[in-house]
Amino acid sequence: MALFSRTQKKTQEKAVSVSAPARATNLSHVLLKPRITEKATFAAGVSTYVFDVATSSNKKQIASAVKAVYNVTPRAVRIVNIRPKIVRNMKSGKRGVKQGGKKAYVYLKKGETITLS
Repeated sequence: MALFSRTQKKTQEKAVSVSAPARATNLSHVLLKPRITEKATFAAGVSTYVFDVATSSNKKQIASAVKAVYNVTPRAVRIVNIRPKIVRNMKSGKRGVKQGGKKAYVYLKKGETITLS
């Protein structure tokens, strides 16, 4: 038996496909982190929460992820693109780019809250 033979063994590989419900439950990549700012803290008082989200996510994915993680149903979701900004280091004078991203405003019904840590 040669180690590197010209004939290859035929192996049967089972194709593993992920069904639609399994993909829908794996939404851990959508919500990156809650956005804790003064504006976001003020908005939380009126049942509006702000999250940093993946740039490839859409409103339906964000709503599903909030429902899965925090057990609340969002009333509405609004998305804002954050553009990259050019910044300058005050000490060395070198320029750089602050990375942009995407944030989502999640509106809940009155009385519903999310505990952010």
